[in-house]
Amino acid sequence: MELFSVKDLNFSYTNNRNNFALKDVSFKINSGEFITLCGKSGCGKTSLLRQLKTTLSPSGFRSGSIKYCGNELEKTDSWVQASEIGFVMQKAESQIVTDKVWHEMAFGLESLGYDTDEIRLRVSEMASFFGLQSWFYKDTNTLSGGQKQLLSLASVMVLEPKILILDEPTAQLDPISAGDFMQMLLKINCEFGTAILVSAHNLEEVVPISDRIIVMENGRIIADNEPRSVILNLRNTQNEMFSAMPSPAQIYASVDRGCNCPLTVREGRDWISTYVQGKEIKPVPVKKIGYKESETVLKAKNIWFRYEKRDNDILKNISLSLHSGEWQSLVGSTGVGKTTFLSILSGTKSPYRGNVDTMGNRVCLLPQDPTTIFEKDTVMADLVQDISQKDESYLQNIINLCDLSELLYMHPYDLSGGEQQRAALAKVLLKRPRILLLDEPTKGLDALFKKKLAGILLNLKIRGISIIMVSHDIEFCAQYSDNCAFLFDGEIISKDEPRAFFSGNNFYTTSANRIARHIIPNAITTDDVIYAIGGSPVITKSSPKHNSRDSALPPLLTPVKTNIITDKGSKGSVFFSVLSLLLIPLCIFLGMKFIHERPYYYISIAIILLSIIPFIVMFEGRKPQARELVTIAVLCTIGVIGKIAFYMIPQFKPTVAIIIISAMALGSQRGFLIGVITAFVSNIFLGQGPWTPWQMFACGLIGFISGFMYKKEALPKTTVPICIFGFLITLLIYGGIMNPAALIMANDTISMSTLAAYYISGIPYDIIHAASTVIFLIVLAKPMLTKLDRVKKKYGLLLKGRNSYN
Repeated sequence: MELFSVKDLNFSYTNNRNNFALKDVSFKINSGEFITLCGKSGCGKTSLLRQLKTTLSPSGFRSGSIKYCGNELEKTDSWVQASEIGFVMQKAESQIVTDKVWHEMAFGLESLGYDTDEIRLRVSEMASFFGLQSWFYKDTNTLSGGQKQLLSLASVMVLEPKILILDEPTAQLDPISAGDFMQMLLKINCEFGTAILVSAHNLEEVVPISDRIIVMENGRIIADNEPRSVILNLRNTQNEMFSAMPSPAQIYASVDRGCNCPLTVREGRDWISTYVQGKEIKPVPVKKIGYKESETVLKAKNIWFRYEKRDNDILKNISLSLHSGEWQSLVGSTGVGKTTFLSILSGTKSPYRGNVDTMGNRVCLLPQDPTTIFEKDTVMADLVQDISQKDESYLQNIINLCDLSELLYMHPYDLSGGEQQRAALAKVLLKRPRILLLDEPTKGLDALFKKKLAGILLNLKIRGISIIMVSHDIEFCAQYSDNCAFLFDGEIISKDEPRAFFSGNNFYTTSANRIARHIIPNAITTDDVIYAIGGSPVITKSSPKHNSRDSALPPLLTPVKTNIITDKGSKGSVFFSVLSLLLIPLCIFLGMKFIHERPYYYISIAIILLSIIPFIVMFEGRKPQARELVTIAVLCTIGVIGKIAFYMIPQFKPTVAIIIISAMALGSQRGFLIGVITAFVSNIFLGQGPWTPWQMFACGLIGFISGFMYKKEALPKTTVPICIFGFLITLLIYGGIMNPAALIMANDTISMSTLAAYYISGIPYDIIHAASTVIFLIVLAKPMLTKLDRVKKKYGLLLKGRNSYN
């Protein structure tokens, strides 16, 4: 049965027919197939995978067709897609949404409306299948990386999907966890008949269990066949992707040009045992020390660390010395304290016992998540942030070194995982460190850039820069490190140079060593084995980047329907927004007149209903997605928290500033709703009263006017105009409503003189409130508007603001 049929698919993030993320992509996926998708970082793998589920499709322009079970994917019911197309993301943290393991497993079924008995049956059955019983009731934030990834997989599989799509699922796992995860995928494929489509850079584990391999290059599919045929094709065409293929195939190809190459360690051992019979085996060359043993640049002595006083120790009496030009690697399973140790060496955390002496050397850390060090809207802006004119030539060298020339004017969050790593590395290198700390630097990198990264780091070593690297990439550590250490239960269990270290391990060792250790015990890399058996490594050629101008252009691209916020509301929603604004004062008046027992309760509910009606009408013809609603909910939450945080200072509140910013970013109708809800919810914590409906009306009106002013371009996104607007609207609208409201609530005689008296007595408070709005706009407007502009662009919140924050 054919599940997916993709034909002539073209996709671009911008309406530029010469700049494609995907170009002329065609392939099919049948029921029960296990398919591996591979290619260099940035080749379009993630862009392609996200096209296969409409809720994850990025905003952009597309042509061609995607059919699921014979029907156009976009016309396939969202319930069907949610239940039948499972998707596991690279970062498990971004997919887990609940606090408990069993809640997470039940979440999808509850969202799809399954009854309680069936949910319990499915969850318990799947928990047993995945072996989650021992941590079934744990908090999700206490799980290790491997456990989180397994939980994400189990939470998808409980829906019983027909196909499971996984984007780099083992990128953050240690070798043992990664192997276990791949075997679990094979078990799912065999026992459930679920089709698997998985993208991967590390192909050692996944290629041998795949039915097909799809290789991408520059947005195109260049190979699609069973594994051995694809490997043969890549070898014969000298394609760079051959160097990413499993070690048994590379070793075999160095001496044999046949098509029956081994794929697994077992097949490799059998083949090499037969091949070397009667042949001379060369001794593996001894690796020379590549650093100055006499010059120490860092000492960590007797380090003990725990996060809380009553917690168990994460690190236990660790000592380490680093020499000039030395490259040390730390390996070990997820959660043993490797990243914590780097944090202590970098000075971001302090041990409760022991000390670190950097001897005056500059220490720089490249974190595991590279996005945490990006601060600007483009890669170039991030790189030049702290660069002086005299460093411009050095900057250009780093850009060339990290292959960033074509990425400089992209947003860092738009880059692939590997591209983000390269950009982050460049930013760290621009600080000219003497000691470089690297936390999983090869995560998300393809085999080709790993070699380039190694070249960069070896070049730094020659210049006397010392490196401490934490990594799950055993092959990379074995090939390039001077020394390797194994961390277990907070202690360094063993440490040695790579040949002695890896040749003595059973699991934390390389595929090449497992293949040849019975013949060549000290061979730990593919190159070692090839040299020992007299082979010649396959020479590959760099593939030129495709230029779409050199070939026929595809049909005109059409916008991908994101079904999220658009700037243009329906006539009905505009009508109901205006009507709601007019009815709210009437609602307050009638409630105060005819309801005598706590009328503000009922009036508040009526105002919320009046606010929601235009918002509901706005969704006619489309279904709002979670990311839209979450954006609005988060902004309401920020407004509420801001008011509560400053409750002790009369009239000094950030609430109006946040409502103005939200409305400018999301439009008048969303601004109206955010204002009303923020005023109502904040009073739940600070105390409801007859003032609540008036505050709801005032805040809603401010949100509506702010969104309207920006839409009509009467309010530019620059600091001074925003602050002037914020001061005036707080003074005139909020104060203008709350002052007469105070008169009405006091049941005082309503006359021009009493009204004037209330206004005059309220002016000092109104000025303080307006001034506080200005202060908070100065502090919050730029970062919040920049972030919201980014959110709108990333998730298709297509408001027509012509200018970002200037």
